[in-house]
Amino acid sequence: MEGALSLLDEAQRLFIRTPLPDARPLVALKARIWARQGRVAEASEWARERGLSVDDDLSYLHEFEHITLARVFIARDEREGVAGAVHDAARLLERLLHAAQEGGRIGSAIEILALQALAHQVLGDTSSALGPLERALSLAEPEGYVRVFVDEGSPMARLLQEAASRGVASDSARRLLAAFPSARPGAARALLSDRETEVLRMIAAGLTNREIAARLHLSLYTVKAHARSIYDKLDAHSRTQAAARARELGILPLL
Repeated sequence: MEGALSLLDEAQRLFIRTPLPDARPLVALKARIWARQGRVAEASEWARERGLSVDDDLSYLHEFEHITLARVFIARDEREGVAGAVHDAARLLERLLHAAQEGGRIGSAIEILALQALAHQVLGDTSSALGPLERALSLAEPEGYVRVFVDEGSPMARLLQEAASRGVASDSARRLLAAFPSARPGAARALLSDRETEVLRMIAAGLTNREIAARLHLSLYTVKAHARSIYDKLDAHSRTQAAARARELGILPLL
């Protein structure tokens, strides 16, 4: 992500404005990366400087920026727990979806539907997330869209796993899951060091941090540091999520 930001900084230095509309501003691309990194303050500042809001009039020329704004709102709720942010995202995404469908912009509609699914996931409502995800998959399948899903990372992988297990567009979901980096042989296990994997097994077994420290002859501080690293790498926010995510990736055996 930092490499991507460096390249976008260089692109800004080289950019020469022309009379043609700039429908995908470079700074909006940077805001997407900031949101992905959890640098929500910087992404929010971009939106403030651009004067963007949920209730703006929508147009194709600013569609990319407004979809980016929805991503920032989702990140604000997911990363910082800002009350109502994901609801603002959902309201904006609904309006954007209607505009994209009216304009026949299928690629935009697929991205918006995918974000609607992720917004529901942030709210902990997986069942509601599967509706827009199924619609996105049905639109994507004929044209072979892949990257729009894979770029969303592990949160989308978890939704696709859930869709496949519930029989929701399961063939499409499985094909897309195979394209995620974690699906490549050995890639998932390479996420964690041997020590982190050892700690994770004990976490999954229900041992406390103090018990893990005693068994591995480590300090409590070191065990907590390993746990934080595990959560970050697995995009998990609790012991239960970490264990479930590790089983999805094949790092731990299925129950």
